[in-house]
Amino acid sequence: CLTIVEKGPGVLRSDVTAHTLSIVTGLGVGALVNLEKSLTLADKLGGHLVTGHVDAAGIVTQWKNLAESWLLEVEVPAHLGKFIAQKGSITVNGISLTVNSVSDTATGTRFQVNVIPHTFEVTNFSELKQRDRVNIEIDTIARYVERMTSAPMG
Repeated sequence: CLTIVEKGPGVLRSDVTAHTLSIVTGLGVGALVNLEKSLTLADKLGGHLVTGHVDAAGIVTQWKNLAESWLLEVEVPAHLGKFIAQKGSITVNGISLTVNSVSDTATGTRFQVNVIPHTFEVTNFSELKQRDRVNIEIDTIARYVERMTSAPMG
């Protein structure tokens, strides 16, 4: 959780825990970071439900221009695989996207998404390269379903 505690011209400051620093990637000096204003409970939800809590770093295994869009494939640790579903949502570097395909591999779980030109142009995806590390947030609803179905009945 990176709540902004100070704002200034060209500067945002947050208190960061050791846990956050052990998971989040791409926060180096001068790095582009995707930010969105938080919704209130009264706001209309026009997309996926995203909290901004990074679950793990993934590795870009494929990143190619398809002319009308970009194909992004990311491999994540195997323990996240059960939370990723075709046509479900996934967040990469704070950008909520729809999963086109998902497959389990010997080394983890890979998923593919398409990135439209607008998203490419207004996010840090414009600087993305194959083998880059990216921040992954799993679907919030999948997280709760997993907990409800695996917790002991008491």
